[in-house]
Amino acid sequence: MLTYLEALRSIFERADLERGERPPYSERIWRLEHMEELLAQLGNPHRAYPSVHIAGTKGKGSTTAMIDAILRAAGYRTGMYTSPHLHTFRERIQVEGRLIAEEEIIALMERMRPILETRPEVTVFEIITALAMCLYADRGVDFGVFEVGLGGRLDSTNVLLPNVAVITSISMDHVNVLGNTLTAIAREKAGIIKPQVPVVTSPQRPEALTVITATAAEREAPLTRVGEDWRWEILGADQAAGTNAGQWIAVGRAGHEHRPEFPELFLPLLGRHQVENAATAIAAIMVLQERGVVIPDTAVAEGLAATRWPGRMEVLGTQPLVVVDGAHNGDSIERLLVALGEYLRYRRLLVVFGAGHTHDPEELLGHVATQADGLYACRARHPKATPAAEIAELAERLGGRVRGQGGVAEMFQAALAEAEPDDLVLATGSLFVVAEARRAWFAAQGIEVPSDPPGTY
Repeated sequence: MLTYLEALRSIFERADLERGERPPYSERIWRLEHMEELLAQLGNPHRAYPSVHIAGTKGKGSTTAMIDAILRAAGYRTGMYTSPHLHTFRERIQVEGRLIAEEEIIALMERMRPILETRPEVTVFEIITALAMCLYADRGVDFGVFEVGLGGRLDSTNVLLPNVAVITSISMDHVNVLGNTLTAIAREKAGIIKPQVPVVTSPQRPEALTVITATAAEREAPLTRVGEDWRWEILGADQAAGTNAGQWIAVGRAGHEHRPEFPELFLPLLGRHQVENAATAIAAIMVLQERGVVIPDTAVAEGLAATRWPGRMEVLGTQPLVVVDGAHNGDSIERLLVALGEYLRYRRLLVVFGAGHTHDPEELLGHVATQADGLYACRARHPKATPAAEIAELAERLGGRVRGQGGVAEMFQAALAEAEPDDLVLATGSLFVVAEARRAWFAAQGIEVPSDPPGTY
């Protein structure tokens, strides 16, 4: 019998595109057929339940969490699949909002091991996806809600034939893999659109929308455009709630602005971009409803209010304000900085910043360096992390006021020590930075967060 550590190592000993270098799709030696063959050997578990499939550059994780929460509020047993994780591998695979148990991972890997031994070409992400699909079949979920890992067209989740596909906001990211134009990236994301399967898209830039519209038309997939067919209004934000802060919104179909279908919803996530994500999630839920899935309007309100998605403009503390956000491309960083000014009140901005070398640290710092009253350059414990000294040099060249450089926890504590009660300490630039900052924060409060055994990755 495997131990939990041995089960995880048997996954991560394979080719790992999350932690290693990702070659362009044109150079990939693996194809979706490998995933289909693996699942066939496992009894095609992905066909045992209806599903929702979500791709995009920004907001796909938040949107996945909202759809999952609404379906659970409607009484459905759901499986939610997301990536990457913040603190433990178990976050990626959830049933009814609960993390997969260590024992379930062990049992599934024991079952899969004889097959995997004959398939050396299967990658880490393909194994994890198959593991999730098997668990959801075993647990008899009513819906599987799957977030795409990377791109869409060749992602291992794209074996699904979902009830609805969702494409959140597309921007420039992973250009070394997906292509160096918005049109090329949109083609990869639009690869999840299936013939005659409804698709919902968030507001998109013209180049991306053109690709999505053309792909949907070619595949006779009914298209719902959020921002056109569905609209939203921000009614106000509740800043006084501190770590429970959120915003009130209205969401309705075009032409129903005076009497929207959902006139007052509480969203416990901050930022205009999260309102856009919420409208997209609701539009997808309404597509399911139109296709015969019973989802009361009350479940939309209850599910949205219950949504939790850590590490995305998450307020950890007040006096000083402490915020963590995993923005890791230029568009996300820009949106984050705007949202901070719109939703929170503070005097100085102290930024703990680190980035992966695959996400163009200079571009990210171009947005942050001059806006921060103090910048702490850090390096996460991740093989793709840019050295702190390099971050500091880039920041100073861009006019930033660098206060120090070092590990994430060290720089996070240094920023907190400098901060006055009316300041804001922000940790950002990478989800790996956010994970380490959150762990340091909760450790200081005497709160233990889930973790995996040392030496797992």
